[in-house]
Amino acid sequence: MNQEKIKTGIWSAIGGAVVTMIVGFSMGGWVLGSTSLDSGKKMAQSAVIERLTPMCVAQFNQDLEKEKKLVEFRNIDFWKKEQYIMDQGWATMPFEAEPDTQIADSCSTSLMKNGQ
Repeated sequence: MNQEKIKTGIWSAIGGAVVTMIVGFSMGGWVLGSTSLDSGKKMAQSAVIERLTPMCVAQFNQDLEKEKKLVEFRNIDFWKKEQYIMDQGWATMPFEAEPDTQIADSCSTSLMKNGQ
């Protein structure tokens, strides 16, 4: 065998591997394990918030003064709405000691959109 052909073949294989990795990671949808793990955590957190938001709205609906509080809620500044929901206890889930800010934010959006 000719050493030059072997050398060319090895460098071609290395170049092909590098090009395959570049194309795979940039356009082929390949990701590292850490990226996949981060994405999975974000999706799980989003799913939990999405699932618990109706509970926040239900707790609002059980409030005896909900009409009055809805008017108050709609009249406060946008950046204070999340805190208002947490102060009312609507974003505190059963068996939890503290309210969740992400649930309060999602609940605020739901209350403003649906007008419960």
